[in-house]
Amino acid sequence: MRESFGRASGDEELMGWWDRWLDHRDPKARERLIVHYSPLVKFVAGRVGAGLPNSVDSGDLVSAGVFGLIDAVERFDSERGVKFETFAVPRIRGAIFDGLRQLDWVPRSVRSRAREVETAFHDLEAKLGRSPNDEELSLHLGITGTEFRRWLAAIASTTVGPLDRALVAGVEPTSLRGETPDSPAGAYEEGEVRQAVRSEVRKLPERERLVLSLYYDEGLTLAEIGVVLGVTESRVSQIHTKSVLHLRSRMASSGMS
Repeated sequence: MRESFGRASGDEELMGWWDRWLDHRDPKARERLIVHYSPLVKFVAGRVGAGLPNSVDSGDLVSAGVFGLIDAVERFDSERGVKFETFAVPRIRGAIFDGLRQLDWVPRSVRSRAREVETAFHDLEAKLGRSPNDEELSLHLGITGTEFRRWLAAIASTTVGPLDRALVAGVEPTSLRGETPDSPAGAYEEGEVRQAVRSEVRKLPERERLVLSLYYDEGLTLAEIGVVLGVTESRVSQIHTKSVLHLRSRMASSGMS
């Protein structure tokens, strides 16, 4: 298996560094591997950064992603027959989103509006016995429909990345709550959140469920979802953002946030 791994790389020198790292845990080999695969971090950071506001420093994304690359190098097992790049990308991406969480990159004003929409969802669902529509939400918030759509556009930047991370992007960063993502409590909470999310998604209106499924499960872009639904990309973004806020509201009601 090791030989096929080396040949797949197409680089005898690289194969040698992998052999020295995997067989002997040579620190110098580890360093060379990290340098060799560093462009992968820049690539992933660029993809993530494309969906973030300009205020987010791309350098911060790369710095966070390097920790994911280091973790991937240290955990990689060539005997599993998986390419290193395939193994590393999810870990790099996860490290970048965890870094964003700790940077607290979401402006306070945006978090405040997100909470107002979440509260509106909670209040109106209790009053109406069903999910409120856009008109009812904007009326409850005391703003026009146009302003409500502007709110959703601003809040949309908090809903990038995996759904479990998007659900907590509007609250205080982990570092301010005295927790760490790798702590036992943090891991336990993450598992609980994922179970609760699956349950709550099933209760959302059909169109919201569909958008979340196409975006998170099928990996479609907002533009591609727009083609499927026959609406504009902007409208899909609104539905997606509203769906995440709806879920945040339900999670808060169940004591999970």
